[in-house]
Amino acid sequence: MLNVEFFHDVICSFCFPFSYRFRKYCEQFDDLNITHHSFSLIWTEDDFVQKFGSRKKAKEAILTHWEHANQNDDLHRFNIQAMKDADFEFPTSRNGLLAAKAVSLAFGEEHYWDMFDCIQKALFVDTKNIDSLDVLENCVKEIGLDTKKWRQQFEQAQTLQSVEEDLKLLSTYNIEVSPTLLVNKKHYLCGALSTVQLTERFEELRKFYENQD
Repeated sequence: MLNVEFFHDVICSFCFPFSYRFRKYCEQFDDLNITHHSFSLIWTEDDFVQKFGSRKKAKEAILTHWEHANQNDDLHRFNIQAMKDADFEFPTSRNGLLAAKAVSLAFGEEHYWDMFDCIQKALFVDTKNIDSLDVLENCVKEIGLDTKKWRQQFEQAQTLQSVEEDLKLLSTYNIEVSPTLLVNKKHYLCGALSTVQLTERFEELRKFYENQD
């Protein structure tokens, strides 16, 4: 069994195609034990200012990332023009990460990925403002979970603490790229790897551990 820690951010454009690809890959194997962790690119509005000069400029710059990520996406799902026309500023990571973590804490780790992917679809395809709790609550409905229980967990201090613990792990493991897979706390698979790259890397790891036995 390979223990895989998956670090990814709801607003990370390259996480969107990679999450789809990695999920498809995982469906073929039963030897991957996956745990999801938060990665925050933009936690507060001040982060937009520090990185881009302003939140308005941030949206313009980030949409160029979307264009590159759309080429990486196997299904080319990004609705770039709709986001250009949208009347809201680009969202932070905070509420989306809290929403996904609340799902994990309230309903179990196995539901985190569904919520994460639903939030990303809401942003990249449906052009929804994922800073909005109403949008996030609709994602909870879409994946078939109790919105009242989710909302209660979202507001608990435990949820923020759990996300903050994830973010501390970034420093502990020296992770600077989203997405990143950390296998058995030793091996790093960074970036939006292709299916071929995923297959090659995991086959190498399986052979490595078989030789250790």
